[in-house]
Amino acid sequence: MKTFRKTGSRLAVATEVRSLLWLAEAEPDGGAPVAKLADSGDDWLETVLLSHGSPTRSDAEEFGRRLARTHAADADWWGQAPPGLDPEHLVTANLGTPAAPEPQWGSFGEYYAEGRLRPYVEMASWLPDDDAVLLHRACDAVATGRFDSPQPALCGEVARIHGDLWGGNVVWTTEGAGTLIDPCANGGHAETDLAELALFGAPHLGATVAGYDEVSPLADGWHERVPLHQFHMLLVHVVLFRGGYVSEALSVARSLSR
Repeated sequence: MKTFRKTGSRLAVATEVRSLLWLAEAEPDGGAPVAKLADSGDDWLETVLLSHGSPTRSDAEEFGRRLARTHAADADWWGQAPPGLDPEHLVTANLGTPAAPEPQWGSFGEYYAEGRLRPYVEMASWLPDDDAVLLHRACDAVATGRFDSPQPALCGEVARIHGDLWGGNVVWTTEGAGTLIDPCANGGHAETDLAELALFGAPHLGATVAGYDEVSPLADGWHERVPLHQFHMLLVHVVLFRGGYVSEALSVARSLSR
C-alpha cells in the first residue's frame, strides 16, 4: 500500500487526524469519500495515496450529493471539535480556531462571530485602527444573528463540516471521486463549506452545488450569503498573507455592517 506522508505541528496533525476520522463516519451512509488514514504520530501522519484525475460534470454532481450527506451527519453543538480532540487544539492553517468543549454559543451568528471571525481580526494586530474597527463592527453584526439562516434540508441545527474546504482540499481521483483532505472539521453551517469552495474556484462548481441541492435543498437566499460564509477564510488569509486579502475582507465587512 502506497501512502502519502506529511509532517506538521502537533496541533495541526491532531486536528487533521481527528477530523479525517470524524468526517469518514459519514461515508457508509453515502457521505463524501475521505482520505484514508494509514498511521500517525505526534508530528506526522500518513494517508493512503490517492490517484489524481480530472473530474467530469457528473463527478462533480455526485460529489455535491455526497458532501450533502456528510454535512447531514451533524454535530451536537456549534463549534464542536471532532471526538477525541481537545477543543483548544483545533487549528486552521496552524492558527488557533476556538472550539467549544460543550454548548457555548446559542446561534450560528454567535459562534461564527466569536469562534471563527473575531479571533483572526485580533491576530492581525498590525491592521490600521480604522480597518480593525470596521472588521470588529462586522463581527458584532454577525453575532446579532441577523444573517442566520436554516441549514440545508437534510441537516439538523448544526452540520458536520470540513471547515477548510477550498478547492485544493478536494482531490479528484482517476475514478472521478471527489475526496476530502486536510480538514479542520467542526460543528458549523453547511453553507460555509460550499462558499469556501467558491472562493478560489473548484472544477464544475455549479454542478457540485446542483448535486448538493438535489438531495439537500439549500435555504432561500443562499447565494446572497456566500460572502458572509467566505469571510472566515478571507480573515485567515489576511493573517497569513496580508496583501489583497485585506481589501477583500474589508469589502465584505462593509457589506455586513450596513
